[in-house]
Amino acid sequence: MPYDYLIAGAGIIGLAVARELIRRHPGAKIAVIEKEADIAQHASGRNSGVLHAGFYYSADSLKARFTRDGNRMMKEFCKQNGIPVNECGKLVVAADESELEGLEELKRRADRNGVTLHWVDEQEASRIEPNARTCRKALYSPETASVDPAEVCRCMQKEAERMGVEFFFETRYIGQAGDQAIRTNKGDFPFRYFVNCAGLYADRIAHDFGFGTDYTIIPFKGIYLKYAKNKTDVGTNIYPVPNLGNPFLGVHFTKTADGSVKIGPTAIPAFWRENYKGFSRFRLGECLQIIYYEAKLFLTNSFGFRRLAFEEMKKYRKPHFIQQSLQLVKSLDPNGFSDFLRPGIRAQLLNKKTLELVQDFVLEGDSRSMHVLNAVSPAFTCSLPFAAYVADQIEERVGQTRAKAEQKP
Repeated sequence: MPYDYLIAGAGIIGLAVARELIRRHPGAKIAVIEKEADIAQHASGRNSGVLHAGFYYSADSLKARFTRDGNRMMKEFCKQNGIPVNECGKLVVAADESELEGLEELKRRADRNGVTLHWVDEQEASRIEPNARTCRKALYSPETASVDPAEVCRCMQKEAERMGVEFFFETRYIGQAGDQAIRTNKGDFPFRYFVNCAGLYADRIAHDFGFGTDYTIIPFKGIYLKYAKNKTDVGTNIYPVPNLGNPFLGVHFTKTADGSVKIGPTAIPAFWRENYKGFSRFRLGECLQIIYYEAKLFLTNSFGFRRLAFEEMKKYRKPHFIQQSLQLVKSLDPNGFSDFLRPGIRAQLLNKKTLELVQDFVLEGDSRSMHVLNAVSPAFTCSLPFAAYVADQIEERVGQTRAKAEQKP
């Protein structure tokens, strides 16, 4: 018998979609295939675990709506399941007068998005975080928090399994096997509906189904450094004013679920999709395609890619990386940092025609398949309401097809 829903990818989005579908359709036959040996082996298990509040994104975006709602829903999920939530908040600080307008824009977006964000002067900022450095004023987000992303993913998997969802690991998508089945290294999987949540390879799978043809994935490597000296020199998340022209938030201080402190991430252009370390998982064809698009971005300098690439590559040098973070604080021991932590790769969608990085989530599909093409940060925060949105879109597409079929004589 075919699966009612077959999902590719066991990251946070695949897990949340599986959970949402089985909750809506108890008893449905649902499976998740994953090419790795376990869940959350890529971005979902390598991210900061920050639950964002939703003030970075323009009001008409899916990210704005789902971040605001996802923050609340993820906290509720964690509390219901005994997962610790570090309600540490966030300060967004200005390096100098030139960045104050950036703070003003973030406050305008927060107000439009219905997100709590407070103005604080330097004195108030110091009371919230004595070590934070800012020019004249800052923004304080009390709703920003941190959780352990791997623990959240594991809990979500167990809940889905209890409700009947099947998981197939080390099962790699190869291609379609007719109209209603996919081929994997473990055989064919027939389905009634297919959901593509494959992250770094979502565009490749979507292209097989005729979707996402205007897009390709460009990978960016995110690296963190842990502040190993203590957990007390920084007590809250401290972020710089971002460049809203690209989707990266800059090097910042993160408080993890256990109270530890780390700096990052970088946004270093990678040369293949799983370019974590050395030549591990190197694929020549993939590398050539990515270098082709990165060269086009470099030559055209779209969204300031040239400067971004130069600035980010410098962060491979540990002293430079640390110095970037020290601009956000008054005092910190530069020798207190340990080695680089396990890197992550951001599966950033690029519009091949405009050569612009896509800022919002992208979902394409029909009555047979749905493809999540740009589930980048803050997808972890957004995962629960976004999964509901995916399920709604599936029901809408299937319903439209049924209605047309019933109208035929």
